[in-house]
Amino acid sequence: MGWSYRKSIKMGPFRLNLSRSGVGHSYGGRGFRVTKTADGRRTITVNLPGGFHWRKTLGGSRS
Repeated sequence: MGWSYRKSIKMGPFRLNLSRSGVGHSYGGRGFRVTKTADGRRTITVNLPGGFHWRKTLGGSRS
């Protein structure tokens, strides 16, 4: 396993994610979040009480 780097900077409901592969960002709270990753994928996540969640990835490339 190689070395990796990840840093997350929170500014209210907005989060800037810095990693070795680039910069991504996300917006939302604990119940609903929209994320754009460094490689261009967009993900919508909905978290429900009791540990249930739903996640949908839209477009972009996967490495």
